[in-house]
Amino acid sequence: MAQVMVERDSFGGPPIPLGRRVELPGRGTTFVREVAGPPGAPTVVLLHGLIASAGLNWFQAFEPLSRHFNVIAPDMRGHGRGIRTWSRFRLADCADDVAALLDVLEVGPVVAAGYSMGGPIAQLLWHRHPEKVSGLVFCATSNRFVPGVRERMGFVTAMTVMAGSTRVGQMATRIPLMPLQRQIPKEVRARPQSFTGWAAAEMRRNDPRMVVEALAAIGNYDSRNWLKYVDVPTAIVVTGNDRAVPAHEQLRLLLSIPHAQVIQVEEGHTWCARPSFGPKMAEACRAVTSG
Repeated sequence: MAQVMVERDSFGGPPIPLGRRVELPGRGTTFVREVAGPPGAPTVVLLHGLIASAGLNWFQAFEPLSRHFNVIAPDMRGHGRGIRTWSRFRLADCADDVAALLDVLEVGPVVAAGYSMGGPIAQLLWHRHPEKVSGLVFCATSNRFVPGVRERMGFVTAMTVMAGSTRVGQMATRIPLMPLQRQIPKEVRARPQSFTGWAAAEMRRNDPRMVVEALAAIGNYDSRNWLKYVDVPTAIVVTGNDRAVPAHEQLRLLLSIPHAQVIQVEEGHTWCARPSFGPKMAEACRAVTSG
């Protein structure tokens, strides 16, 4: 089994892989967490959701995935310690950042696993850099997102509430959180103060302007015209109780990729905080590499 070098910050968050800053020529400096898997293992790149960071989105998945894969988990631009720029946030730029990171690390092709916002980034990575992608795993995501105000509010607030409903998170989104508390899994609401402190600290690293622009980019995203050409093994993990990206919206991916495998779990949009998340994501990633 792979040995995961872990760190804990001053807030006492969960053990997660050590990270490092990586310069992407002509693009900026990003931050990536890495775990070496077994000898000869394939590589999976983990693409996190809106308002999250790689550590916050994937902390339950690093160890289960590292039993079978080399793991690379970058912070997206404007999120966590990811690239900062005055340019407008574009999902395509995030995909190009990931491609540049793979070049610097000299790895690929990889399984691209995208959660929520990470789903469109994974799709765009395949679309713009197909030679770098050997498989796709989508979770709690879609090929387009309902642009209604209610759905956008739920999308933004899900990760904010998971991070402890901090004042910073509320100010960044300008959305009242308390009415949504009841929709968040009890296990997430009951996290000890050390966890919520760490999660809030992760969120404070985000660039508020870029997060708002990311939300707009997600609301305008639509890959239906070209996603039908996906030619790599694909798995879709559907979160059946998801109020941010409803299950029927996630299943729209099947209209474009009918050969995809579907794994359904009766979880909500903050499932990534539960212990069951990691093993199920490992199962999905193995499904696209087993053939």
